[in-house]
Amino acid sequence: MSGAAGTPRCRSCGGEDLRVFLSLGDMPLSDGLLAPEDLAREEPRFPLDVAFCADCALAQILETVPPEQLFGADYPYFSSYTDSLLRHSAANVAARIGECHLDGNSLVVELASNDGYLLQYYHAHGIPVLGIDPAPGPVAAARARGIETRQAFFGRELAAQLAAEGHRADVIHANNVLAHVADTNGFVAGIAALLKEDGVAVIEAPYVKELIDHGEFDTIYHEHLCYFSVTALTRLFQRHGLSLNRVEPLAIHGGSLRLFVGGRSQPDRSVAQHLQAERRAGVDRLDYYTGFSARVGRIRSGLIALLGRLKREGARIAGYGAAAKGTILLNFAGLGAGMLEFVADRNVHKQGRYIPGVRLPIVAPERILREQPDYLLILPWNFKEEIMEQQAEFRRRGGRFIVPVPQPVIV
Repeated sequence: MSGAAGTPRCRSCGGEDLRVFLSLGDMPLSDGLLAPEDLAREEPRFPLDVAFCADCALAQILETVPPEQLFGADYPYFSSYTDSLLRHSAANVAARIGECHLDGNSLVVELASNDGYLLQYYHAHGIPVLGIDPAPGPVAAARARGIETRQAFFGRELAAQLAAEGHRADVIHANNVLAHVADTNGFVAGIAALLKEDGVAVIEAPYVKELIDHGEFDTIYHEHLCYFSVTALTRLFQRHGLSLNRVEPLAIHGGSLRLFVGGRSQPDRSVAQHLQAERRAGVDRLDYYTGFSARVGRIRSGLIALLGRLKREGARIAGYGAAAKGTILLNFAGLGAGMLEFVADRNVHKQGRYIPGVRLPIVAPERILREQPDYLLILPWNFKEEIMEQQAEFRRRGGRFIVPVPQPVIV
């Protein structure tokens, strides 16, 4: 959003005191995978600058790409291709069913429900569900599973419409979506309108402290508009009559938070503990972020040096996982066909396409064992254990893995 004379304004509080602490340059859309016929055209690029709001402590990018361009007909991400995410989701559902005493008279709504990867576990227990997602491919996959899903962007208007239809939720899930929405306040206002009086919103979001502390710059892309601290989240929720009542740290996605939010103010010790820890670390002050750019530069130069040495020694290197973070890392480091031979991915919707910017071909994982490169660069490093387990035969044959973040290492 912009203020007077185009001055950028904070996505949460509307303040104009935004300080840029990292510039990654002009980047292609991280999930804008290219079809073969797209290779003759120049793809769009957008600035990727990250700023800190001195008024409410929210870290955020300044550029807003229209959501329809990000999550349209070609959106290629299907959550069900990640086994560890499915296990994570099943455990989350089991805990909520017991904790919230859900049954056939309850309603669970998921915002950005993708292909029904989470709601399927409620559905299997006979608990009514409703998914909301704007991307047609994942929505069709969810409906094929029997998961009622509306293809739409969620916000104030849709929440009011659903509430008027009698759809008030006992539980609202919003996993890795709060950071994606252009209208941050409209999204949170919608949650407040859709929740029952005693309902709970269970929200998962990457934690900015983990991002900064571990150099996770490749999780910064145009789909991720905001990078949340508990400090910034508490202020955002309060603005809409919601209370952050519990915080659980999660290891998933390089370090995330699970937030329990409701209309009743019942904060437990975890909220105060996180706020105090953030104050001690300085997460609510600009100084905490100012050294990040230099650390990112060291990760890039270290990765380029490592891969360059391996290539000079005659090694063959491929990538694994055509993830959004991989697009950012490969483009920022300038790693294209001269360095990597291909990128393998299990998601059949990505195979046959090309990584944006660097235009590396995306292939089925079976090609790894057919060609047996010497090294696999794991682009979705947040799932490195799962990937290395899947590629155990590659390792058994002498192949090795490269993990780029938080520092480039061979494992």
